[in-house]
Amino acid sequence: MELFFPERVFFEPVSLNYPLGQKLFHFFESKNVEIIKAPIQKVLNSIPGETENQKYSHAKKTLVITIKKALNLDICKPSADYRFSLVTNCPGNCEYCYLHTTQSFKPYIKIYVNIEDIFNTIIKYIYKNNNNITSFEVASSGDPLAVEHFTGSLAKTIEFFGKLENGRLRVSTKFNNVDSLLNIEHNGHTRFRFSINSKYVIDTFEHNTANFYERIEAAVKVLNAGYPLGFIIAPIMVYDNWKEQYKELFEKLAQKLNLGNIKDSKDAVTFELIQHRFTTVAKNVINKRFPNNRLDMDESKRAQKWGMYGRYKYIYPPEISNEIKEYISMLIKNYFPDSIIEYYT
Repeated sequence: MELFFPERVFFEPVSLNYPLGQKLFHFFESKNVEIIKAPIQKVLNSIPGETENQKYSHAKKTLVITIKKALNLDICKPSADYRFSLVTNCPGNCEYCYLHTTQSFKPYIKIYVNIEDIFNTIIKYIYKNNNNITSFEVASSGDPLAVEHFTGSLAKTIEFFGKLENGRLRVSTKFNNVDSLLNIEHNGHTRFRFSINSKYVIDTFEHNTANFYERIEAAVKVLNAGYPLGFIIAPIMVYDNWKEQYKELFEKLAQKLNLGNIKDSKDAVTFELIQHRFTTVAKNVINKRFPNNRLDMDESKRAQKWGMYGRYKYIYPPEISNEIKEYISMLIKNYFPDSIIEYYT
């Protein structure tokens, strides 16, 4: 896929006090892109557009270079022990994205340049965990691989974790520009997980992301580079012919990955299974931004589940949810008998 490039880049003045801030400023200064130095409070008012949807479209092509001020880390179960961010939001435009709930009014992409502060925080959390092996998710609030060709931050982070005896990094992505990460001394401490889905879901709902085949090709590269590998099958949707299409997904994965020689449990491919869900807030935003969307968001056909952020989510009712779990688990065990299903939610 074509690499993302922004329409405009905001630099918070404080960001220029950091090496990465300077690097990004000099990079974009040499390109045909609008550069604005301004406090982050002025960003939204400076994004063009007469309507909310126009502003949203331009915001998705806007970078904000800033620092991560709040360095306390949130728990990130079931994915990892904690989560941290190198970026917030991403240039992908997935119609169902849960960030429509948390980032709906600030969909611009923030890049954090105080990397060493973030690394020091990670070390503190490992120490707080009595120096036991502690896992950290880096992509719960945005996809750092989408802007890695500007920042190099993910490569630096993988190298950092490679030197940590008791730190483990978990990366998830819908992008495929992994070439700059293939020769890093990761020491097996970073697990790459590709968010993948049926062709229908990717083609219909996951705009401005790598396609079905590009993600599989990137996964093969990562596997050959010695990284532990995983897949996030999300959101799993029920629609006409869903079973046939998800079977095709696992057939293609098995053909391309050829995992017959992987027997060690620490190298086993992992799967994380997440059924489609939505909140009332997200549904309202989605229907405004994608008025002709084909997402199934009929609350009367769903069950409610209380979310950790104080909102109800609408998930599939138990009989459908159980059918999803049993069918997808069966496919995984048939095509990847030595793999690990980490969770279904």
